[in-house]
Amino acid sequence: MKKQPNSKMCFACGLENPIGLKMAFYEDDQGRVVAHFTTRDEHQGYPGVVHGGIVTALLDETLGRVAIASGRWMVTGRLSVRFRRPVPIGESLTVIGEVVSWKTRTLEAHGEIRLADGQIGAEATGTFLEIPPEQVEGMEEALAFWQVVPD
Repeated sequence: MKKQPNSKMCFACGLENPIGLKMAFYEDDQGRVVAHFTTRDEHQGYPGVVHGGIVTALLDETLGRVAIASGRWMVTGRLSVRFRRPVPIGESLTVIGEVVSWKTRTLEAHGEIRLADGQIGAEATGTFLEIPPEQVEGMEEALAFWQVVPD
């Protein structure tokens, strides 16, 4: 699997964000984006269960990474999450994102969070909108750190 870059301050992947998730993302041989993440006590909603906002953030970032795998910068236009079962704290999760369809400036993607036993904890579909090139150019300073960091 090919590892994707991390940033400095992104909530999901920023390596220097003190409250961030510090996730690592990989592209598999099927064209999907995969992340493995173990939740911690500070991600709790109800006792022993991951907060729905954290579940949503895991899915949102992974689906957005599908665009990055294709060399495109996009933002979330719409995200629909279906919570299928409680996602437990302290369990190793696998988050998977994949392309549903591409249009000229949009991406439709689907993703899921798989629990340690293989069951689906949550799934999402989303529409992602291409960021105009001039706006990407304006992000150069923030993207200066954008690099693959070895495991």
